[in-house]
Amino acid sequence: MVLLSLAYHSLKNRKLTTALTVLSIALSIALLVGVENVRVGARQSFEGTISQTDLIVGARGGSLQLLLYSVFRIGQATNNISYESYLKFKNHPAVEWTIPYSLGDSHRGFRVVGTDENFYKHLRYRRDRSLSFQEGQEPKGIFDVALGADVARALNYKVGQKVVITHGVASAAGRGIQDHDDKPFTVSGILSKTATPVDRSLYILLEGISAVHIDWADGAPPLPGEEVPASKITKESVKVDQITSFLLRNKRRIDTLRVQREINTFTEEPLQAIVPGVTLQELWRTLGYAEDALTVITFFVTIVGLLGMLVSLYTSLNERRREMAILRAIGAGPGKIISLLVFESFLLTLAGCVMGVALIYGLSAALQQTVEDHFGLYIPIQPPTPAGWIYLGAVLLASLLIGFIPAWKAYRNTLSDGLSVRV
Repeated sequence: MVLLSLAYHSLKNRKLTTALTVLSIALSIALLVGVENVRVGARQSFEGTISQTDLIVGARGGSLQLLLYSVFRIGQATNNISYESYLKFKNHPAVEWTIPYSLGDSHRGFRVVGTDENFYKHLRYRRDRSLSFQEGQEPKGIFDVALGADVARALNYKVGQKVVITHGVASAAGRGIQDHDDKPFTVSGILSKTATPVDRSLYILLEGISAVHIDWADGAPPLPGEEVPASKITKESVKVDQITSFLLRNKRRIDTLRVQREINTFTEEPLQAIVPGVTLQELWRTLGYAEDALTVITFFVTIVGLLGMLVSLYTSLNERRREMAILRAIGAGPGKIISLLVFESFLLTLAGCVMGVALIYGLSAALQQTVEDHFGLYIPIQPPTPAGWIYLGAVLLASLLIGFIPAWKAYRNTLSDGLSVRV
């Protein structure tokens, strides 16, 4: 207790230096813990992009490619799959529900996705969150379209507005291969923000995808005068022949591997089924270099903060020579002097850790929703991860080791040097 009292009053007598040192350490710790929380949040947001889906099914090819175009709307499918094959697995006795996707068209740089009512009913993200509409409703008519939140905000679209989709994937700036301007869609609803790729797409019915291509032949648009007017197209008059991929959930999780094997060995058509969680982890490992680089940078910042504390303690020794000498004169041995300075170093770091953790959690609580809305990153408010506790423990241990440097310097200052009068 005497040592604690001495260390406390010694630091208190140097309020400005102590405050600046603690602040420096606190900012370093806040960055260290903040980066760890962002890392965990980024992984959870990434893995939570799609939940409660057992399998993603598409044409045979790479598993990462199937995940990218089915979930993240990145890249193109190697091939489509027949609607008949989709129906066989949709009606499989082990399957609870399916969500079909038909890709290929776009609108001003955003993907257009053909799907059905199961998309709005069964799609889940971040464990159990479901889709909802901030305005309007899901598409019912063949020329209705629902907008993701980012699409509506970026293009300033409202319910009831007309939208012309483009054949193929076009850039946001110019026209695409061919605009389907003879068959415009009407915005029926705008989805609520999800901070997932759902926000960056437009959603129409599968029949809507077929409708805009009803008068196309072999991938070519109709000749002038041969177009089928939109007024003559009904939901019942079009036929869905193929889709790009579909999501699948089984009635029992234990059936997942069996159904996956049935799909991968399907003889009527080359299909591929992937487990989204496994493929997401594979993709995350591919992207892990940026995460590691950010962690390394944070460690260097923390080291700089600790070195700042070392400089503060070391440079203050000249001002504290008389204090050290008096302590030695009244009987404090070398061990006491060393322990005092090491303990001061530990107290400074402990105060910095407490302040840094409080700072980052306060900022996280205040900015969580803003970060999620603008950057699509969900930062969880939860206790530090095991790695976070290890980081904090390592910093406190480093403070003890660093404290020995000025302590050794103080020990070498002789009693006569400390008491001598300098002119």
